[in-house]
Amino acid sequence: MRFTENEMTQAMAGAAKSVLATRKDVRKQKLDVDDVWEQMSRYERFQVLDALGDQVLPVLVALPDVEVEPGTRPTFTDEQVRETVEAGVGDVGRLQRAVLVRTRIALVNAALAAIPPRQDPDALIVPDHL
Repeated sequence: MRFTENEMTQAMAGAAKSVLATRKDVRKQKLDVDDVWEQMSRYERFQVLDALGDQVLPVLVALPDVEVEPGTRPTFTDEQVRETVEAGVGDVGRLQRAVLVRTRIALVNAALAAIPPRQDPDALIVPDHL
């Protein structure tokens, strides 16, 4: 199973929103992260997504292929995510490596949670006006 373009877009938006949720102003004012995301300019959203791209996308692409039943999301074990993240962390110090691995695992898990359930391609409903 490979992620579709829509799934990757949703995954990246989910990771970005998880980062926004950690901002002081969002937490302090108890703002809705989705509202904050929508109020951001396209350039501001691009900046957040660009900063996360190198952290999340290589891991999503490197995750093992899994079967995804219609109506479900792709699921991976904690071990699969951890191994994939660790494989992508370069040669850094032990402490920095530990921080990078934990942070990337959290980002990837947020990204995976944001992927919508897979639709059944055989149950595709075409509107009458088409």
